[in-house]
Amino acid sequence: MIKVEDPKGGDLARENSPYVGRDGITVERKHDDDVSISHLTRARGKLGVSLNLKSPEAKEVFLDLVRTADIVVENFTAGTADRLGVGYEAAKAANPRIIYCSLSGFGATAPEGGKAMDIIIQALSGAMYASGGPGEPPVRIGIPIADMLAPVFSVIGILSALEQRHRTGVGQHIDVSMLGALTSFVAIENWSAMAAAGMQARTGLTVQRLSPFGVFECADGYVAVVAVHEKLAQGLFRAMGQPELSDDPRFANRDSRVANAVVLEETINGWSRELAVDAVVAALEAQGVPVAPVRHPEDALIDPRVVSPPRSCAGRASELWVAGRSAHRRHPDRLFGCRHRVRRCHPDPGRRT
Repeated sequence: MIKVEDPKGGDLARENSPYVGRDGITVERKHDDDVSISHLTRARGKLGVSLNLKSPEAKEVFLDLVRTADIVVENFTAGTADRLGVGYEAAKAANPRIIYCSLSGFGATAPEGGKAMDIIIQALSGAMYASGGPGEPPVRIGIPIADMLAPVFSVIGILSALEQRHRTGVGQHIDVSMLGALTSFVAIENWSAMAAAGMQARTGLTVQRLSPFGVFECADGYVAVVAVHEKLAQGLFRAMGQPELSDDPRFANRDSRVANAVVLEETINGWSRELAVDAVVAALEAQGVPVAPVRHPEDALIDPRVVSPPRSCAGRASELWVAGRSAHRRHPDRLFGCRHRVRRCHPDPGRRT
């Protein structure tokens, strides 16, 4: 994989704080060789070249790369790649088998110049009003979900195009928008139907149309609980020491629990608030009720189920830091006929130009 960057500074992610270098981890860059930690994670495993695509000579270098490539992915705003002479038609002329993926904020047919960042897409997609409680301000999803979700759809499109190329011998253009990707996930819920039924869409820590389903408070933290059907609900009531709730007309079946979700959730919180997280987890697990403690990211990222064995990555202190700590997440799709491996750490701009 070859990452093409502008010679003047390279990828903007290289300027994302915090940094790591000879003084450890810092909020501000202290030395020229300090490296953005987020960029280390995003750029690992890639080769790097620098091209000023406004130069005619650079266009020829780009097309020379295209001639032996399988896939091109570009992340310009709509119309920019064509204006620079490195769009799909130019790539196709150099290599008819090329699969060319345009990944932008609003799609290749959007008005030229529309710029998008993750938080802009979160705002436009409706996702910010999918979380939080009634009357509360919009909630920003704490990870760059639009930035990460759109490339997943890009991979799906690229793999589909590769399969078609196996049959036809011809590549194609793929257009993926960040807004379309995230909005497609927001649309999984039927917001209009819930409004027509008089159901509150924003219910904070719980999903009341599935009650009891959500996050509940403990004396020293929070737990996530799922008890949507009869067996699980009865197990929850037994764990609470209140098995008689199964006979309460308000909670006797799934629809009645949904209709009386607010009262049911208050009852569960009244029980869980008196106990530590470990005690609530143990009580619910004993009854076969799905439950988990709500963890902080730094705790979740050292779970043995998601951590890979140590890998070596020779290089500077910053590279060794990311190889030894931040990059050690096991790839979520494990292939048993081959192994995932990070062969190199991040490239400096134009390191292999």
